[in-house]
Amino acid sequence: MAYRYGDRTQKTLFPQSIDEYIPEEAPVRAYDAIIDSLDFKQLGIDLDTNKVGCPQYDPKIMLKLLVYGYSYGVRSSRKLERETHYNLSFIWLSGGLKPDHKTIAEFRRRNKPGLTKVLKQCARLCIELGLIEGNTLFVDGSKIRGDASIKNTCTRERCERLLKDADKHIEQILRECEDVDTEESQEPSLVKLKDELKDRQQLKSKINDVLKKLKEEDRRFINTTDADCCRFHTSTSSGTGYNAQSVVDEKHGLIVSSDVVNDNIDLKQFAVQVNNARETLGKKPGAACADCGFFKVDELEKIAKQGIKVIVPSQRQIADKPPKAFDRSAFKYDETRDCYVCPEGNILKYRRTEQQTGKKIYRVKRSTCSRCRHFGICTKSLIGRKVVRLVKEQLRGKFESIYKQPDSQQTYNLLSFE
Repeated sequence: MAYRYGDRTQKTLFPQSIDEYIPEEAPVRAYDAIIDSLDFKQLGIDLDTNKVGCPQYDPKIMLKLLVYGYSYGVRSSRKLERETHYNLSFIWLSGGLKPDHKTIAEFRRRNKPGLTKVLKQCARLCIELGLIEGNTLFVDGSKIRGDASIKNTCTRERCERLLKDADKHIEQILRECEDVDTEESQEPSLVKLKDELKDRQQLKSKINDVLKKLKEEDRRFINTTDADCCRFHTSTSSGTGYNAQSVVDEKHGLIVSSDVVNDNIDLKQFAVQVNNARETLGKKPGAACADCGFFKVDELEKIAKQGIKVIVPSQRQIADKPPKAFDRSAFKYDETRDCYVCPEGNILKYRRTEQQTGKKIYRVKRSTCSRCRHFGICTKSLIGRKVVRLVKEQLRGKFESIYKQPDSQQTYNLLSFE
């Protein structure tokens, strides 16, 4: 069978243009058209064709290179420069221009605020084109591993422990320095001791800075390698990284809003992310949906108050475990008296409210429990059975009932969280 061989040195009478090398359906053409349609004035990127002086690269071309490169994982300015030389899509996108990496990096540095607004304008353009409806939004978070060791994560307790250790070492080194001064013979080098002392003092200063930052920012921990990353745990491993939040439109699954936070859980993110998406859309969505990791009554309430339907299951709904013989569901709540009645008819009176957790505590008399025939099964506590109820328990029940509605189930089934 004969083979077909290529010839790189073959000359053509009419050379092809760059445009002819890129198919009409190529994704790069969509990027080109979208960036051309953006309002650069709103982005805050200077676009003035009447400028005098040395000619600059077209800001539209520079933005196209950055956005297209980021979309395909090319983030380094040096790699972007290389792509303009060897990658046909980038060559076509830049019209044959080949800006060096310093020019690309400088454009990015000068136009950071504009780059953050590109997604918002793209989302609004998609709304005009009918690609995004903004009726139902889906919120989810993804853990992204950072380039920082979990061993470098410091809490207040660890910082205070390290400070004590550093103080002990500094005192020991100072004593050794004094001994060397008095008895120089047969002792370690004074220069070596002073260098060690300097290292310990620098370590102490660094720990003090971390401790100060923990207090000022009211954070539980800070990683000394990357202060922006958080500590997270998954079903398979633990590590440090970032919590990337994204809000997606129902129609075509296009991203409406994105964010990166250093909270290792999603409980406080629902309202923030939906509001960010609403600002991008410029309209109020009809519904917002997320998995049980976002179920926090106070956060869901902020969105529900805006007239947006909230479809988020609680953790107990997803667990779907059969109730035990004497769990809380066996105790009846009396709303008029604000108390619980146990299966044996005994009253659990309101005792206190925990302000930090938003939970109300109900407890039966100590003597009543100890005389009950179910003592040891219902509870083993010598001070009597306790029942915990959220201050906003009724609101939690409302959100749970909304999730159970047939249309809510249909919407939630569009997700692939699990």
